[in-house]
Amino acid sequence: MNFRTLDLNLLRVFDAVMVERNLTRAARNLAMTQSAVSNALRRLRSTLNDELLVRAGYGVEPTAHALAIWPAVRQALESLQAVLAPTSFDPASADRSFVLAMADATAALLIPPLIRTIEAQAPRVSLRILPLTTRDPRALLESSELDAAIGYFPVVLAEMAQRSMQDSLPPTLGYQRLYDGRYVCVMRRDHPLADRPLTLDAFCEAHHLLVSFSGRPFGFVDQALAAVNRQRRIVLTVNQYFTAGQVVARSDLLTVMPERFVGSTGIAAELVIRPLPLTLPVLHVDLVWHRRQQLREAHAWLREQVAGAAVRAFRDAESPEPR
Repeated sequence: MNFRTLDLNLLRVFDAVMVERNLTRAARNLAMTQSAVSNALRRLRSTLNDELLVRAGYGVEPTAHALAIWPAVRQALESLQAVLAPTSFDPASADRSFVLAMADATAALLIPPLIRTIEAQAPRVSLRILPLTTRDPRALLESSELDAAIGYFPVVLAEMAQRSMQDSLPPTLGYQRLYDGRYVCVMRRDHPLADRPLTLDAFCEAHHLLVSFSGRPFGFVDQALAAVNRQRRIVLTVNQYFTAGQVVARSDLLTVMPERFVGSTGIAAELVIRPLPLTLPVLHVDLVWHRRQQLREAHAWLREQVAGAAVRAFRDAESPEPR
């Protein structure tokens, strides 16, 4: 293929059909006739030597090659649009909604200061907060279901960095570190283990509550235990830290949660924090987004507000209560 002679309009057609999986709808979105769309796909098939899209039911299905190249094509087209035809964003008059995914512990810290800023600066902007149900939000960001995700994504960021070095390609995700923290063991104040140092033996012999976003009954604590040939007994698995705090305060179960969240449970006086008797990585909470959002003014504004909310959340937590 000679890239210098490639008609970039063919890529616009390809992207539209990949989105809709239907030639008629794609033609309508592009303000083209269906025959013109079909002709553009025929030319692109010939150029790339692949069928790209094949008929299936009432639409079309992409080939493996189409699925492989589409993310890069879409990112390139959206980057070009952001540079050549940017849309201005005025927070004071903007009327739009942003979708963020995060755990309830993160939301409890960040959303109060974030929403105060948005109501002051952007009275017609709204937020939708979705529960974080995965440690890998790439598919959700790729599909544009989210504007950004906030959480602890060590595997995703490590894989992204490694792939960028190996393939010499820009990463598909952008990210910004919001804050660091640590995980701790939490139990009720009158728990039998609350009045003594927590040993590894005592930790493993106790009954546990696991917070798992995906619902899997196995987490990073269990991976760390397995590395030293130990295991624990998980009695209950939930997907929210707030629920975990409520259950632990009224049972003999132990749980592991971010230390910064304990104060946001509303029942911190009923809970005891103990350092974990095993080594876990530092908890890095990152804001991640798809690179196609990088140059969009609205998204840049959102990222700035989220980062500012993180700063204010911890500044407020460390400030003494007014007398």
